[in-house]
Amino acid sequence: MLIRLDHIGIAVQNIQDALVFFQDALGMELDHVALEEGGKTSVAFMPMGDGELELVQPLESESGLAKFLAKRGEGIHHICFEVDDMDAALARLVAHGAQLIDAKPRVNASGTRYAFIHPKSAHGVLIELYQRA
Repeated sequence: MLIRLDHIGIAVQNIQDALVFFQDALGMELDHVALEEGGKTSVAFMPMGDGELELVQPLESESGLAKFLAKRGEGIHHICFEVDDMDAALARLVAHGAQLIDAKPRVNASGTRYAFIHPKSAHGVLIELYQRA
């Protein structure tokens, strides 16, 4: 089911401000910044080992990420695991009583299928699952 830890998403108010710390103070390298979620977020991709750190900035004030920031402030937003079979992973979660945010996976611009598991089912952690195209 799970292949590896793909990335950790950190919610930030402003990617450029956050990059000052992550690049300058920690020495991480920025791969690229892209629009995701149909243009609702901007994401800075920072590879590290076999995974990534993603700085995620909302671009719409009414988005789920903007609401998260307003309620909780900046910090870890989600943890993402890569799976080999999204449909089987979601079916297993449902069979174990997990509450899904996405009963059907979404697809991003690169063709990656992804879905979120509600934090209520994962001890307060928003979990994202990825199945690469």
